[in-house]
Amino acid sequence: MKIRLGYVSLAKTLDDITTSHTITYTNYVKNNYTVDKLIKITNLNLNSLKEILIYNVKNNFHFYRITSKLVPLATHKNVKFDYIKPMLKKYEEIGNIINKNKLRVDTHPDQFTVLNSTNKEIVNNTIKILKYHYSILKAFNIKDKIIILHVGSSVFGKENSIKRFINNFNLLPSYLKNAIALENDDKIYNIKDVIQLCEKCGIPMVLDYHHYLCNNNGEKVEDYLKRIFNTWKNKTPKIHFSSPKNNSKKDFRSHNDFIDSNKFTNFLEILKKENRNVDIMLEAKAKDYALTKLVRELKYKTNYKFIDDSTFII
Repeated sequence: MKIRLGYVSLAKTLDDITTSHTITYTNYVKNNYTVDKLIKITNLNLNSLKEILIYNVKNNFHFYRITSKLVPLATHKNVKFDYIKPMLKKYEEIGNIINKNKLRVDTHPDQFTVLNSTNKEIVNNTIKILKYHYSILKAFNIKDKIIILHVGSSVFGKENSIKRFINNFNLLPSYLKNAIALENDDKIYNIKDVIQLCEKCGIPMVLDYHHYLCNNNGEKVEDYLKRIFNTWKNKTPKIHFSSPKNNSKKDFRSHNDFIDSNKFTNFLEILKKENRNVDIMLEAKAKDYALTKLVRELKYKTNYKFIDDSTFII
């Protein structure tokens, strides 16, 4: 089975490049800025994204998560501007890099994206955020658009909250429903909850192994892998993997800078039983440094056959 590793948002090696230049709404109003300021910042972020993608291609990193902060104030209720057309050629240029090199990219909206909220305004804003992410992926001409969500709120109990998610999900336009994937979280919705929800809604499930360790009721992850992978149908499943900051109860949920290679290989032994190609997103604070460090350790500790800098066969 083939494993591809990916990382999130920033390439630490390119320490002067970020795709998250932004401006607060307060400063936007205070300085009487116009949308030209927002377009300028977005252009800066797009240029940075292009450089990171070129870096990824040259280093054989095929899997990457684009920041949700690419366009400043894109979903703010008091700011309305076209963040696609004025820069369409640049989006297309970046999309050509992604598609020509067969990179897998996705997005993961922030914690304010709560589709099952009891607050109608939050739900409406969530839909606006989803449309923003979809618009970005569409501008890049990405065929397989993936937007990763958590189930969200548990107000009025888990059962009622899941029903709210299903009801609100069914009200979404088809193009958004087809782009959503659901991830188990570290506090409320465990793998059992999310796989049942994904099967009911017909959407892919992203297994977050660290969240599973934080939040389970004794379920064995190996008992759910086949069902989780089947939600992806003929596509390559996506998994999140991270190591805890430390083993204390206080910090266990927080991500470490790097990946514990021993725990990672133990997890791969579990995956190996399903014998299916998988892409694994490393959610480590050291970003690409964590990926390359893990690869060096795997080459030393295992007999995995490495195809390139981030891809190997087990």
